[in-house]
Amino acid sequence: MNKLRPASEKSVTNNSRIVSLLTQLEKINAECLVETDSARYVTSKILHLTQSQEKIKKEMTAKGSTGIEVILSTLENTRDLQTTLNILNILIELVAVGGSRRTSILVSKGGTQILLQLLVNVSKDSPPNEDLMVLLHSLLAKIGPKDKKIGVKARISGALNITLNIVKQNLQNQRLILPCLQVLRVYSTNSVNAVSLGKNGVVELLFKIIGPFSKKNTGLMKVALDTLAALLKSKTNARRAVDRGYVHVLLTIYVDWHRHDSRHRHMLIRKGILQSIKNVTNTKLGRKAFLDVSGMKILYNTSQECLAVRTLDPLVNTSSLIMRKCYPKNRLPLPTIKSAFHFQLPVIPNSGPAAQLYSLPPEADDVVDESDDNDDTETDTEIENDNEDDIEQHFKNDDIETDINKLKPKQELGRPTEDLKMYEIFFPELVEDFQEYDLVSKEPKPLSTEVSLGGPIIVPTAGDELSPTNHVLESPGKESHPLQMEDCNKRPISFGLGNKNSNADNSLQHREGQMKLHSLCQCLNHEIVKGLDRITLQNTAKNEQSYSSRAVTPKEFKTSCEEVTCSKPSQHVSSRGSVLLEGQPVPLGKLCCSGADLEEEEVPCSVSLGEQGMLDVPDLLQLHDPELYIEIVKNTKSVPEYSEVAYPDYFGHLPPPFEELILERPYGVQRTKIAQDIERLIHPSDIVDRVVYDLDSPSCPAPDEGDVLKFNSKFESGNLRKVIQIRKNEYDLILNADINSNHYHQWFYFEVSGMRAGIAYRFNIINCEKSNSQFNYGMQPLMYSVQDALNGQPWWIRVGTDICYYKNHFSRSSAAAGGQKGKSYYTTTFTVNFPHKEDVCYFAYHYPYTYSALMMHLQKLESTYNPQQIYFRHDALCETLSGNSCPLVTITAMPESHYYEHICQFRNRPYIFLSARVHPGETNSSWVMKGTLEYLMSNTAAAQNLRESYIFKIVPMLNPDGVINGNHRCSLSGEDLNRQWQNPNPDLHPTIYHAKGLLQYLSAIKRLPLVFCDYHGHSRKKNVFMYGCSIKETMWHTNVSAASCDLIEDLGYRTLPKILSQRAPAFCMGSCSFVVEKSKESTARVVVWREIGVQRSYTMESTLCGCDQGKYKGLQIGTRELEEMGAKFCSGLLRLKRLTSPLEYNLPPSLFDTENDFIESSCKVTSIAALKPSPRYSCSSPTTYLMEEDEPRFLEEVDYSAESSDEPEAEADLANNGGDFEPCLQEEGLSDSETTRTRLP
Repeated sequence: MNKLRPASEKSVTNNSRIVSLLTQLEKINAECLVETDSARYVTSKILHLTQSQEKIKKEMTAKGSTGIEVILSTLENTRDLQTTLNILNILIELVAVGGSRRTSILVSKGGTQILLQLLVNVSKDSPPNEDLMVLLHSLLAKIGPKDKKIGVKARISGALNITLNIVKQNLQNQRLILPCLQVLRVYSTNSVNAVSLGKNGVVELLFKIIGPFSKKNTGLMKVALDTLAALLKSKTNARRAVDRGYVHVLLTIYVDWHRHDSRHRHMLIRKGILQSIKNVTNTKLGRKAFLDVSGMKILYNTSQECLAVRTLDPLVNTSSLIMRKCYPKNRLPLPTIKSAFHFQLPVIPNSGPAAQLYSLPPEADDVVDESDDNDDTETDTEIENDNEDDIEQHFKNDDIETDINKLKPKQELGRPTEDLKMYEIFFPELVEDFQEYDLVSKEPKPLSTEVSLGGPIIVPTAGDELSPTNHVLESPGKESHPLQMEDCNKRPISFGLGNKNSNADNSLQHREGQMKLHSLCQCLNHEIVKGLDRITLQNTAKNEQSYSSRAVTPKEFKTSCEEVTCSKPSQHVSSRGSVLLEGQPVPLGKLCCSGADLEEEEVPCSVSLGEQGMLDVPDLLQLHDPELYIEIVKNTKSVPEYSEVAYPDYFGHLPPPFEELILERPYGVQRTKIAQDIERLIHPSDIVDRVVYDLDSPSCPAPDEGDVLKFNSKFESGNLRKVIQIRKNEYDLILNADINSNHYHQWFYFEVSGMRAGIAYRFNIINCEKSNSQFNYGMQPLMYSVQDALNGQPWWIRVGTDICYYKNHFSRSSAAAGGQKGKSYYTTTFTVNFPHKEDVCYFAYHYPYTYSALMMHLQKLESTYNPQQIYFRHDALCETLSGNSCPLVTITAMPESHYYEHICQFRNRPYIFLSARVHPGETNSSWVMKGTLEYLMSNTAAAQNLRESYIFKIVPMLNPDGVINGNHRCSLSGEDLNRQWQNPNPDLHPTIYHAKGLLQYLSAIKRLPLVFCDYHGHSRKKNVFMYGCSIKETMWHTNVSAASCDLIEDLGYRTLPKILSQRAPAFCMGSCSFVVEKSKESTARVVVWREIGVQRSYTMESTLCGCDQGKYKGLQIGTRELEEMGAKFCSGLLRLKRLTSPLEYNLPPSLFDTENDFIESSCKVTSIAALKPSPRYSCSSPTTYLMEEDEPRFLEEVDYSAESSDEPEAEADLANNGGDFEPCLQEEGLSDSETTRTRLP
């Protein structure tokens, strides 16, 4: 040991007795005096002081004190037994309860090695002193957990075998064996030690101590169980325990303690037994042995008996974990995990998921294979890792790009200039001279009455909050259609637009019998909804018109409405629509063509706000038109050739006039659901196991019984593959994989009918793949009731109770898990009580927004804008794989006049490039985009100034095929399009190839966009936030000194997010990150930043759940808030323009207040709380092959102490989530001129 330095007089008070004693003790050590009496006296005095005064302990372990070093030096050098005992008692006092910091100090001063060496030395005495052995092992048991190397040190020094021999020789000496077992438990944390102890018979030894219920020696029993549990973490020891039949022994002992411990005084012993069973069942042999001795039934029964006592929850939770782990792995009840639909690709990819899929032989069983029975990789030798901390830190940062050369943006066209000339046609604004345009009048062009009444409309929504007392919007002087009464039990009319391949005449004749006139009155009875037939599309030769690229004229619209009903007058549709909301307190307008004169007066744009009076909103765009939607759907191409339309898409959606709070998670809900799942195995006779819906079996009959639900998903964006009735009111649902893929199950959208009111129905979606979900943090699924819509409440609402998301017993094949074996699926479960009997309801993962809805909205925008103010173009960027058009929208302001200066100003406006919906399941991104488009097309002064400031190029839906066919993440190529931006294939990824081509063209002509933003949705974080790209923040994130990189970086990339954090209630700056990750190098954000050279290149993520900060704290997010976010994004761009060009565009400050007030008045939601977000940056972790997130995971944690879904994986997931960090950046500065001045190498 190094020579100790003299004690510092500054470290303790000069008059302190302890200083004097320590000085004396140090002098004895320094002079190597063999004055045993002096050493005994001094150490006994120090012991007395530490036992009587807490402040003495603090002084000895204070910063700068050498007290611990002096004590350890004396312990190392003395040979006197009493002095040794005194010092050991002193150290025990120091590390007593509350001495965690002192324990760490003792370890850091080399205390562990000194104690182990002392143990080796005293063991040579014959016989060794019992008091000394008890004190030594007690002290080692206390400091051992703080020393990660103690296992290695004990094995190398020989202390491991010494303790083992003491245990073997003193089984009847409880006083000595108790601390020895505690030390063995600490040693067993090292896997090599655990295997060694197992081979030396310690497992068998412990079963001599562990036994049935007894009030004697309970302390020893508890320590023996803890030691056994530690040893059984080794799979070698676990197999040994199984071979000797100890699984049955443990269960028998547990049942005995459960029965006799009626007053629950020995819960720790019972938990120790369960912990040992849990570790044994980590092996395949252990699980088999557990099932063979009816372990499932035993633990199920005992855990149910414990539910009534809250203090026994740890027993219930551990039992639940064991049962779930031992539940036999089942294959999904599917013929194949590939999608039920197939689309032949024009080119087969060379690599990736689709290539693997095509390489499988047709006869291969891809649902499960031999390796997927949750087997473990078991080896006889288990290698310790002495550098676990270093490896963990390396893994944590492994996905962060650290190569400065790769981080520096390198502007590259990537394609020949001649090739890029093909995109000139999408930029006519750069050459337009406007000679044929009338640019004189600055007055807004009034909406034509023909357009406003050409079809039914819904007041859209960047969001007026509607009170229950709102009124229906009607034209002045327009008479309401009287109720056309007929038998109330008749079916409503169906819309015959049949299959393109069917014979038109036969189709019409087939539908004629169903085209019955009906009426809907305010006392709508349940039989009408019972008779509701879903809207079907049966095309005739007459209505093959395309509505994809131009506005619909009133005459054409009237004709198409008549053609829809064919053999019946148009008033049939009128009956359905005009009565639909008549007299109801919702400003929905007529949802169906009325058949009245289309030249009537326009609907005034005013919205009733109840007690708030009337809010006049000029030029409020009215975008929903059911009949136009029908016409567009007829020309939408889907792989399954859908012939039906979902009612919510036909009726439209309004934000409900009430807040929807984030659901509070009920205590114990997960374990209750798991227990019900376990009952399936224990009581199989109670299970119905009846298939009631199956896409793989078209002949699957719909249930005829009145108490069995009916399901359907055969409509645009629908996703539901199979439904199995489990119990009378419980159903397992299986989602369809993305087409040309075998995974990505998360998005759902399906129809349910045939329900009874007031009955709790449980729905289990059993093949989800993500390891966690916001369903565990208060998010609810969405439901749309047709009967409520008919009663004037056409909105999606959050529903469901007992919601949770957990790992289930269905096994994924290695093909579905990216080569990983033994992976399980996850269950989303929720319970719903339907408000109406015989209703038709729809459920969705998030607010649906179909491709046809987008095309309808674009056409309504095109038909209602003011061409004297707004320059608007709607082009087809390209065709998708299935032949659908990918829309490209251009929006800016018309030049003030034909003067050269005005034309030049028009042509030289900076570009803003926006895109959305590359992932079909992220429907919230489309609602944000809808808010952006409506704001840009509005007639407000702020919107006009924004149009005059920028040219907007917008691709509102990058993945139309995925959206149409109900995919969650991929296109028809089976690939994530947001991973194809580096090298998009024009044949497989046409939308990405041409969207990137537009940006490459702008780069080639030196017109880089000022901002690029790709709208996304995030399933595992709350709020709205942005991801950008920064070299310095990436380097800071990896703890690499950014200053050493010697680079220059403009902080302008932070300006827009900062603006949005100040202006948009749902936006959270604290969730933003500007880190560049290796796994994201082929995403739009990184490619546009790195290759195209756009500094402000962002992904804007919107939560699927809700907000935990700001005005909307505690609320689930709705379409109102999402559309508001789209509008606020535009407001932020206007503010950005003011900051980046203060001289060129000196806009009045009042303008920003005006536009902000307008947005907020349109989106009134009661503020629950307002919190200023702190500037934090989320850390990311490496993502998996299977369901990789676009961005870092959320950092929330479920309280797994009460209901862990899977303890090892849950802990791993939480460990993988990176921590936040706070780089020292100028948060408040918004000016682009503020830069960090260094040089690029």
